[in-house]
Amino acid sequence: MRLPKIGQVRLKQHRIIPDEYRLKSVTVSQTPSGKYYASILFEYEDQVQEKELQKFLGLDFSMHELYRDSNGKEPAYPGYYRNAEKKLAREQRKLSKMQKGSNNRNKQRLKVAKLHEKVSNQRKDFLHKQSRQIANAYDCICIEDLDMKAMSRSLKFGKSVSDNGWGMFTTFLKYKLEEQGKKLVKVGRFFASSQTCSVCGYKNAKTKNLALREWDCPQCGTHHDRDVNAYVRKNAGLQMADIWYNKEDFVKEIIEQRNKNPERV
Repeated sequence: MRLPKIGQVRLKQHRIIPDEYRLKSVTVSQTPSGKYYASILFEYEDQVQEKELQKFLGLDFSMHELYRDSNGKEPAYPGYYRNAEKKLAREQRKLSKMQKGSNNRNKQRLKVAKLHEKVSNQRKDFLHKQSRQIANAYDCICIEDLDMKAMSRSLKFGKSVSDNGWGMFTTFLKYKLEEQGKKLVKVGRFFASSQTCSVCGYKNAKTKNLALREWDCPQCGTHHDRDVNAYVRKNAGLQMADIWYNKEDFVKEIIEQRNKNPERV
């Protein structure tokens, strides 16, 4: 591959590029660890047919396990940054004590950068695999529209929020669903999914306290886990939304038929 101002660059191609794809641009970037990457942008026409929504899944953000779904499953997130935190701190201390501009400091800087890069790659690999499994198994996914930056600042959970990569996970999930004609639905962040009983619909204002992880419904007596109750509520709301969506389509179809054949109505 020939790049402007650089010349010929050896390329390792891991997939065949169809002839109808048109090359738009190539962006070369360097990572802190010293590696170079070329991001190649192609333009092509692709018509994705929308799939009939039959299988639904609700996902609720979890601080420790990334998410809990409406089937009661958790992905058992390994916590890559937390596992490497002590080693990173040790190597960072070594770097801070070295003389600026020295060869030893540059070597240590690369060592720290490679550790951070390893954690980032492990996280991306895990999130890609999880999002692919979900996108292949379900037609419509319902998640909560969260402000992750505000959560990391106000709740002082910055490391945990950044480590599980919820924002990156939802980005991966969205494009994987869209390329198959499926849907990702975001529930408003002010929807009281954790406060409302998934059995009788009673809204318990006491559950606004995030320290309260389990509670009993005063109306029906059902015992709830905060996160489990939240994703059950979101999944139920998603299916109701789909029912109304189908109902609206049905009404439109009747109106179109009436306009085509007014004598039959």
